[in-house]
Amino acid sequence: MAQVKVTETVLRDAHQSLIATRMTLDEMLPILPEMDKVGFYSAEVWGGATFDACLRFLDEDPWERLRIIRKNMPNTKLQMLFRGQNMLGYRHYADDVLEYFVQKSVANGIDIIRIFDALNDIRNLQTAITAAKKEGAHAQIAISYTTGDVFTNEYYMDYAKRCEDAGADSICIKDMAALLTPYNTAQLVKDIKSVVKIPIQLHTHYTSGLASMCLLKGVEAGADIIDTAMSPLALGTSHAPTESMVAALQGTEYDTGLDLIQLTKVRGYFMKLREKYIKSGQLDPKMLATDANALIYQVPGGMLSNLLSQLKQAGKEDQLEEVLKEVPRVRKDSGYPPLVTPTSQIVGTQAVFNVITGERYKTVTKEFKGLVRGEYGKTPVAIDPEFRKKIIGDTDPIDCRPADLIKPELDTIRKECAEWLTQDEDVLSYAQFGQVAVKFFEKRRDKMFNIDADHADKANNIHPV
Repeated sequence: MAQVKVTETVLRDAHQSLIATRMTLDEMLPILPEMDKVGFYSAEVWGGATFDACLRFLDEDPWERLRIIRKNMPNTKLQMLFRGQNMLGYRHYADDVLEYFVQKSVANGIDIIRIFDALNDIRNLQTAITAAKKEGAHAQIAISYTTGDVFTNEYYMDYAKRCEDAGADSICIKDMAALLTPYNTAQLVKDIKSVVKIPIQLHTHYTSGLASMCLLKGVEAGADIIDTAMSPLALGTSHAPTESMVAALQGTEYDTGLDLIQLTKVRGYFMKLREKYIKSGQLDPKMLATDANALIYQVPGGMLSNLLSQLKQAGKEDQLEEVLKEVPRVRKDSGYPPLVTPTSQIVGTQAVFNVITGERYKTVTKEFKGLVRGEYGKTPVAIDPEFRKKIIGDTDPIDCRPADLIKPELDTIRKECAEWLTQDEDVLSYAQFGQVAVKFFEKRRDKMFNIDADHADKANNIHPV
């Protein structure tokens, strides 16, 4: 019996994809005990953009969120998404900071850490894999899936084998841009299964309308675990609906064993939340529409809208077709990076500049220079030395693991934010989000001050009889 396991994404990736990660802890809390009864393999609840959104927009401590979810879901493995040497921030961090972050994530309730790198540079994953295993967590490596001449199944098989050799406990095929098609999924899963012994998980989005079919073909080909989202926050840029996939596999050799009646209880709760999001304008119905343009242009849907927005600002939206033809050329020049955050923005913006200035690389962005220099790691294909010199001039290229150039920084960061610390974990919030974290700390301190003042007032008003 090849029972398929299910990872539920409604508490992280589903709302990140549909409502910019704005689901609050208060909105999650009432349904957590019912979700805990379902029997999911894991619930993805943390990482990705949740940390940033908690501090920046929701006035929530992400660490407290994790602790409360852990307390309310004692029987379910909790999972997070982790951007390799970037952790959850937007630059590479020193190894000592990364190791401390992993230690605290596991101590606060994380069981499975899904680690990925935008360039599929395994050097950017090694410290995180080692740290996760040291803390007793499950280290899952996610392969950033993309398409192009270089990205054959052999490329993915080789990368998967290297991930297994590096200590990965499982591998996730991570198709953020919804570029997988059903029969390609089946072949890819079979090919990767032929070279590794560890479990394979399948993650794809519904953007192009193919996710359920991809998951089904992937399961038939041997995928062990699938990512889905409760139906009220499924489809569109989110995932395939959990209940539908459970029903599709019921009574087959792949039966998930999950109870549709229990899932219906959970669905009812999220349906009310969905109605609330639509009413408030948080959930734009356009996000639920199918968009197959990703398959035509081979660029993610979010990148397509970003390109159009940049061209509109320059009054050149009639040049979209030229920009879309320029994207693969820029990508080839810069070593074929997968088009995922942040490389999709870097390559796309450079393609826009190349077209609107009328001369290729007349204007070069700081981020594109960084990509070509090696600041993000090693690209899938080596960059032509002459092109590299043209872009970065006399600046020394980086050919080592970028984090090797970063000195230990945890103690320095701790001193910088000492006045704000009320828990050990605060140093990690500050390390990644700087002033955004400080603003949160200030609000938290004001709130605590007001509570203390309120208690003092009440105490002063108590008189003995």
